[in-house]
Amino acid sequence: MLALALPPALLSRLDFRAAVDILIVAALIYFLLKLLRGTRAVQMLVAVASLVLFYRGAQWARLEMVEWLLTTMLPYVAIALIILFQPEIRRALSRVGRNISMMKLASHNPKGLYDDIVMAAEYFSQNRIGALVVVERQAGLRTYVESGIPLDAKLSYDLLVSIFRPGSPLHDGAVIIEGSRVAAAGCFLPLSLNPMISKQLGTRHRAAIGITEDSDCLVVAVSEETGSISLASAGKIETGLSPDGVSDRLREMVSRRRVIMQPAAMPPARTPVRR
Repeated sequence: MLALALPPALLSRLDFRAAVDILIVAALIYFLLKLLRGTRAVQMLVAVASLVLFYRGAQWARLEMVEWLLTTMLPYVAIALIILFQPEIRRALSRVGRNISMMKLASHNPKGLYDDIVMAAEYFSQNRIGALVVVERQAGLRTYVESGIPLDAKLSYDLLVSIFRPGSPLHDGAVIIEGSRVAAAGCFLPLSLNPMISKQLGTRHRAAIGITEDSDCLVVAVSEETGSISLASAGKIETGLSPDGVSDRLREMVSRRRVIMQPAAMPPARTPVRR
């Protein structure tokens, strides 16, 4: 089939090195399109493609003035593309860094870290208290920690309930957890600009998605209006989870990650959360 589709002269030059070269380029194009899918960059790429076709048309028609103008503007267009695609470029580099960090053999998260978070989320859900808890993993969140009030306190159920108590000065911000300690509270998080996010999700949920687009952290969000518990990771969010469901999903993510980092290790057993 391939011999019929390609000319003999081209097939004679198709050796192992050329095949690897083609596969690498195809993989880069695939991951680029996957990265830009569902973002505002798609419309920009259409405009850039139209500009390139217009430039080729000017060369074919020998429109020297138009060709000179486009050639002069090309360096500025490249700089403009870097500025306009800055969120997508940052997200891509962050994903590459997360994939490299998967090769490490240690995890920052202690075994029983999530019990206090899940119990606090259940309390918030029952009492319709809004909350946003960010759990740092491999990628550091120091920039966002510095936007809040530093605490450096041991993580506990009582501390989380006190921070998000209605009327507390830190109620509207996010709590960032580093290891087994609460690094800061009242932190500001970036809002996701993904146009595919449901319009029913508010600012708290968009912030939960936004921070996971820039890092490999996990975010537990509780809606103040409905009491619904959500879990965000890798730019996606799961809503309407039960406390047991949140506990299971958290442990599943950690277990899956440890299996990737340590292929010979068995995932930790799931234990129910004591209330």
